[in-house]
Amino acid sequence: MAVDYAKVLTAIQINFDVVGFGQSSAETFQKKTGVSVVTGGIKNYLKENSNEVYSKAIVAVGIEKLKETTENLIDHGIKSILVEKPAGLNFQEISDLAKIVQKEKVNVFVAYNRRHYASVQKARELIEKDGGLLSIQFEFTEWAHVIKDLNKSAEAKANWFLGNSTHVLDLAFYFAGKPIKIASFKSGSLAWHENGSIFVGSGITETGVLFSYHSNWESAGRWGLELMSKSHRLILRPLEKLQIQKIGSVDVEFVDLSDEFDQKFKPGLFLQTKSFLEDDGLLIPTLEDHNQNCQVFESILMGAK
Repeated sequence: MAVDYAKVLTAIQINFDVVGFGQSSAETFQKKTGVSVVTGGIKNYLKENSNEVYSKAIVAVGIEKLKETTENLIDHGIKSILVEKPAGLNFQEISDLAKIVQKEKVNVFVAYNRRHYASVQKARELIEKDGGLLSIQFEFTEWAHVIKDLNKSAEAKANWFLGNSTHVLDLAFYFAGKPIKIASFKSGSLAWHENGSIFVGSGITETGVLFSYHSNWESAGRWGLELMSKSHRLILRPLEKLQIQKIGSVDVEFVDLSDEFDQKFKPGLFLQTKSFLEDDGLLIPTLEDHNQNCQVFESILMGAK
């Protein structure tokens, strides 16, 4: 993610400093971006550069270090921070960080870049023209057979739902609004993710949109959303593409997108980063909003009690 952010910042012609941890990762970063890296970690860097003033910061470290790194930046006096999702290793870390952010009165945003996909913004446009969203169904199936062999820590895998699947959940409720009633069920477990492997549920949001979801990490599937309005069904599967089915027809067609930024950079990242830098009516969720959303995410993860 740090490499992808560097590519965007370089294209926008923004001056920035990069701080990393180890020498090996720093060398890899430099080879891919041509940008030098200060190693030793952010805490040491800020201590040695205590008089350095930064207006903004982007946190693109592993999930285990998201909260700690963001705290270090807040302690240094940086007032505007974009932190990679989900802003903490677990729900407790996110809640604790939200309290610090509120106390210190800083602006922290959580980088769910898929909100900025050209496909997503086109879907919102079509839904608005059609009178609004009526219902939504979504799937956040993860490929367990691939994840189990990834070079990730046991902690990161144990919190995979929060660290990865919530990309889909955030997007679903970005379209539909915050849930006010939800019935959640789960079953199963995996060796690396004991907290469930099959998730099913439904509910209604504050905007009156009905929703349902089905996710089975032990079977076949993929991420996807289907959005229903009066005249059509919009399908985001994969999320970077948009398909449309018009009422009275069984044909499904791809929608043409102005997605040059999604083609050139990691999808969603260019517009998300530009939005963060320019404060232009941010689509990016604040940490406060994200912390509230996490109450819903947790209810989905935990299922019926």
